[in-house]
Amino acid sequence: MQNQKSAIGLDGNITALIGYIVGIIALVEILIEKDNRFVKFHAVQSVVFHVAMWIAFIVILIVSFVLGLILSMVHLGAIVSILSLLIFLAWIAIYLGGVIMGAIKSYGGAMFKFPIIGSMAEKWS
Repeated sequence: MQNQKSAIGLDGNITALIGYIVGIIALVEILIEKDNRFVKFHAVQSVVFHVAMWIAFIVILIVSFVLGLILSMVHLGAIVSILSLLIFLAWIAIYLGGVIMGAIKSYGGAMFKFPIIGSMAEKWS
């Protein structure tokens, strides 16, 4: 299935790879892809991954801000700043790692599933 042409005219593995790299294209793929289950699965998984990571980012940002306000009153704001930076760097590593892994696996033709969201993507595709 991955070597089948997708709805946008590219090979399925190329289309899936592009969906991981540019999340908005994965959303378009979900809407227009009807026949290629491989492309549809990877598009759904990519969108769910991107949305989950951005929600996590916003939650981390809010928690860091609130903790920074609370602890700056006790002059521990520097510790929160350092922890926030470390958590942000970990978020970037996980986000980029997920995008790169998804892109490589889909280009190779694998039906690779991310933990937790892979099962949801399989149901929804």
